[in-house]
Amino acid sequence: ISEAKKMGKSIGYPVIIKATSGGGGKGMRVVWSEKEMELNWDSAKNESKASFGDDGLYMEKFIEDPRHIEIQIAGDQYGKACHLSERDCSIQRRHQKLIEEAPSPFMTKKLREQMGKAAIKAAKSISYESVGTVEFLVDKNKNFYFMEMNTRIQVEHTVTEEIILHDLIKEQIKIAAGIPISGKSYYPQMHSIECRINAEDPYNDFRPCPGKITNLYFPGGHGIRIDSHIYSGYTIPPYYDSLIAKIITVAQTREEAISTMERALGEFVIEGIKTTIPFHLEVLKSESFRKGVFTTKFLETFDFGKTEGMAKD
Repeated sequence: ISEAKKMGKSIGYPVIIKATSGGGGKGMRVVWSEKEMELNWDSAKNESKASFGDDGLYMEKFIEDPRHIEIQIAGDQYGKACHLSERDCSIQRRHQKLIEEAPSPFMTKKLREQMGKAAIKAAKSISYESVGTVEFLVDKNKNFYFMEMNTRIQVEHTVTEEIILHDLIKEQIKIAAGIPISGKSYYPQMHSIECRINAEDPYNDFRPCPGKITNLYFPGGHGIRIDSHIYSGYTIPPYYDSLIAKIITVAQTREEAISTMERALGEFVIEGIKTTIPFHLEVLKSESFRKGVFTTKFLETFDFGKTEGMAKD
C-alpha cells in the first residue's frame, strides 16, 4: 500500500486500481486522492481474490471522459503481426461493454495508423501467436493510452469480422496450426454495430432475470446476424453471466447500420424474461449516440425511460 501511495503521488491523481487477473470491471477502483487509497486498495484486493482466486493488483493513471477503443491484432509463430482495425466499446455500464461498433465514429486515418502501429509493436514485443486485442483509452485530444491486452477472442470480435470480411475464429485455428499470416493489416470496408442482449431488467437497475423463455423470435434479413445459444423453452440459469444473445448489423454507412439495428431490435421477441432490448432501442435514438459524440461516461447522463435528448426523426 505504501508503494501504491508513492506511485499515486508520482503519476498524479486520479489513478485506477485493477486486478491483474480481472475483467468485466471486477477488482477495479478509481482513487481520487491519497486519503482514499487504502480503503479502495483493500476493497479491490478482496473482490479480486473472491472473483478470480488471485488478489494481485496493478495501478495506472485514470483518464477522465475517455473513449474506449481497441485494436484487433493477429500474430504468428514466424514473427509476423498485423492489425485488423479498431472497435469502439465506449458504451458501458460498470466497465461492462454494452454496445460495440467498428469503425469508431471518433477515428481518423492518422489515429488508426498510430494505434495500429502501437498494437503491432506490443504483439511483436512478446512474439504473440494468435488473435488478440490491444485496448486503449483515447482522450478528447486523440492521445491514446495503453490499458490492457486480451489474449483471446472477445465477445465483440463479430463487428470486426463484418467490416473486414474475415472469420477470426478460423484465422485463430489456422495460426495455431502453424499456417503463417500475410502480415498485411486490414481496414474497414463496411460499418457494423453489436448490441449485447442481457437477461436483465433495465427498468429495475438492470437486475438479473433468470428464468424460462416461453416464446422466441429472432429477427433476420440482409445485414443482420444473431449469435446466441438460446431457444424457446430454454431456462436461463442464475449462476452465470447474463449475456444471452448478440445482435450484429452491418451496412455501407453508420446511419444505415443504426437503422437496421433499430428494425432488428424491434422485431426481436423474447418472452418469459426481461431483457435489455428496450434499453438498446433508446440508446440508438439518443442524439449523442447518433452523432457519435459519446464517451465511457455516456450512461451517467443518459436518462433511460425518458424521451429527453432523443434524436428527432
